[in-house]
Amino acid sequence: MKKIKQPSVAGTFYSNDVNVLRHQLEGFAKENKNTYEYKTRAVIVPHAGLVYSGRLAYEGISQLDRNIKNVFIFAPAHKVPFKGLALSSYDEWEIPTGNIEINQEINSQLIEKYNANFNDDALKFEHSIEIELPVLNEIFKDIKIIPVLIGDEDYNTITEIIDEYYNDAQNGFIISSDLSHFLTDSKAKELDNKTAEMIENGDLNGFSHNQACGATGIAGLVEFANKNDYSLIRIDMQNSSAASGDVFRVVGYGCWFLYEGSKNEFLKKYYSEFIINLCKTTIDSVFTHIPVNISFPDVFKETGACFVTLKEYDNLRGCIGSIIAHRPLIDDIISHAKNAAFNDTRFTPVTKDETDKLKINVSLLSVPKKIYFRGENDLLSKIVPHKDGIIIKDNYYQAVYLPSVWEEIPDKNLFLRSLKMKAGLSPDYFSTTFEAYRFYTEYIEEN
Repeated sequence: MKKIKQPSVAGTFYSNDVNVLRHQLEGFAKENKNTYEYKTRAVIVPHAGLVYSGRLAYEGISQLDRNIKNVFIFAPAHKVPFKGLALSSYDEWEIPTGNIEINQEINSQLIEKYNANFNDDALKFEHSIEIELPVLNEIFKDIKIIPVLIGDEDYNTITEIIDEYYNDAQNGFIISSDLSHFLTDSKAKELDNKTAEMIENGDLNGFSHNQACGATGIAGLVEFANKNDYSLIRIDMQNSSAASGDVFRVVGYGCWFLYEGSKNEFLKKYYSEFIINLCKTTIDSVFTHIPVNISFPDVFKETGACFVTLKEYDNLRGCIGSIIAHRPLIDDIISHAKNAAFNDTRFTPVTKDETDKLKINVSLLSVPKKIYFRGENDLLSKIVPHKDGIIIKDNYYQAVYLPSVWEEIPDKNLFLRSLKMKAGLSPDYFSTTFEAYRFYTEYIEEN
């Protein structure tokens, strides 16, 4: 006889009336923007009541690959304190739209290998796992779940579990977490934007539960992404004021999906045409006096750095860019497209008659990483031609070369000497305070 877990929060966090619940889920499906064609096997989604965060949870979970058969749900404990990871001993979890099977085979493996134990008391009144089940059951009709409630546990344990089970393409992962809690709307947005930037840049330095109640699960997935050179792509963000109208005490929500590659690779693969057209529209807007008003997916709200290069008959006509990401990528592209055309002091401003002759190229820059070296020869040995973009700095002197410069200067010694001269230094200059950084670019070229 099967052991069935009764619903924990049906009638509170979501309706226990099956017809009302199905109508709400159908509404989420109609509202789902389906922004990204890429299908993933890991997402971060919120876990508040469906009326508040259900739309975002639906957007996130619908990003999961439909071939998944097992879904791990990592969620924080709100009701019962405990150490380690709490699992459910039940065979199925009941919700109004139908029962969902719990994969006890994987549970047994987690108990054997990790700091996990059955703890039905911790799960009895907890909402952070169950709130995902109506959405999951609506999208996947043949799925098993592995509910993992996180107590006092290091995030590296979550990374290890994901790392072990990710090799099987039938396994998927949901990280259940809200963001800031009970701040004003403006303060919440400020903190949530900081949290988003940390998630998207893979930066866990100082990341805390004040930013996200499911910080342990989020950090576990971020670290997995870092280890594999994967990235987390933003799907959407909002807070509870969108549903309640209360801007004085809000809860933040966000959802992201795991991409098997860098964000810039993702942008080049799926949005090259959009980026080139955005540059064209921006330049044209100066002549038409029609403001740039174009819809774009939330990945372009992530901070990003780019260079926009204009050529006319293979001759450089303008090039402006950012080395360090400091604003949303969409703003960086628009600003540099306009400045490359009209504010590059090496050239006269582009005229309307020239616009049809321009060829636009965009370089998307990764976050620069410091190169550690002992002397100039050691630095030269660590530079990779035709791959590395290089930044050099010494006190007030600084210069940068994009990887595309290797086409003109393929020799490492000449490359570095030329870069020094660009910075205003002599080609033979070196000092104990000399610094170098490398970055990579995804080069988008107009066809």
